[in-house]
Amino acid sequence: MLLPDDFKASSKVKVNNHLFNRENLPSHFKFKEYCPQVFRNLRERFNIDDQDYQVSLTRSPPTYETEGGGGRFLMSYDKTLVIKLISSEDVADMHSLLSHYHQYIVKCHGSTLLPQFLGMYRVSVDNEESYMLVMRSMFSHRLTVHRKYDLKGSLVSREASDKEKGKDLPTLKDIDFLNMNQKVYVSEEAKKDFMEKLKRDVEKVRGGVGELSACLNRVPLLKGQQCLGDSTVDGAEEELVPKFLVQLKIMDYSLLLGIHDVARAEQEEDEEVKEEDEDGEGEPGGVSSVGSYGTSPEGIGSYLNSHKPLGPGDFDPYVDVYAIKSAENSPQKEVYFMGLIDILTQYDAKKKAAHAAKTVKHGAGAEISTVHPDQYAKRFLDFVTNVFA
Repeated sequence: MLLPDDFKASSKVKVNNHLFNRENLPSHFKFKEYCPQVFRNLRERFNIDDQDYQVSLTRSPPTYETEGGGGRFLMSYDKTLVIKLISSEDVADMHSLLSHYHQYIVKCHGSTLLPQFLGMYRVSVDNEESYMLVMRSMFSHRLTVHRKYDLKGSLVSREASDKEKGKDLPTLKDIDFLNMNQKVYVSEEAKKDFMEKLKRDVEKVRGGVGELSACLNRVPLLKGQQCLGDSTVDGAEEELVPKFLVQLKIMDYSLLLGIHDVARAEQEEDEEVKEEDEDGEGEPGGVSSVGSYGTSPEGIGSYLNSHKPLGPGDFDPYVDVYAIKSAENSPQKEVYFMGLIDILTQYDAKKKAAHAAKTVKHGAGAEISTVHPDQYAKRFLDFVTNVFA
């Protein structure tokens, strides 16, 4: 059982004059882990084994990538973890958010579209401090994302720049989504499950506890978790079911949407195999390395190794927890990765001032991103509802 002090605790390691891997590591550094017991408990609730987590995080150096939002990101070597480089102010925000976040994850049994926060650290080298927040990647470690959107439900300054669009995988925005007539083609059941989960994460949803239980029971429970059951509250016909972002006055979050085009992936795979054969670099026996349809030897993705190989567009829902398959009758076979990002911004005095300034500049009716959390949530949900075909 976690205690209040666990949400304030930390562990520290100081290393002096070590000789290990001197070419890549400094000889003096300090390492601090924030709230280790809390994050260990969260990892357990997200069905992530501690040893797998450590292997994914530390076995090989991460690489710089941008998954969405405006921050700096590193990706673990096996593409299962995102390491966001944050500020000391973000650390303080996480501390104030963490107990609420943990309580919410407990109540919803880990069935959420919120980021899965797995660890927070500080590394000090030569009096220079770096802060890191580790999360589960919302994208797959084996299915390539071919299109990517950061959606807020706002139309003011919500178009990717020409420079961004020139990238191999640009982060497109709301106006781009509308201009490209993009749609998400999933079954009615998948859409209903997704929207129920999203509304539960974002706003106050009225309904009996049994209704919430039924909603959660449509999502596969993770190892060691129990369902809510059909209990009700005596003397109450309805109650507010768990909510998170509106309750904590959080705004400016986004829906990160990644799209895997199955036919394109198969074509790319065939081209890669052909090039390897021509170059004489193909692996003996036709065994593929870690890539579009390979699997990592250890770490969070290693669950797949004990099961039969997955085919094009297939995924394991216990590993790719944000993934949804396209419907059988969709125009093309796709896999969608959808989750909430950038949830550390609260509607404080600074945001109120920004709202006032943008209202003066763009007019009271403009769809600006800096608005009151209740208004932001309603507009956001309205927009996301319409991304589906």
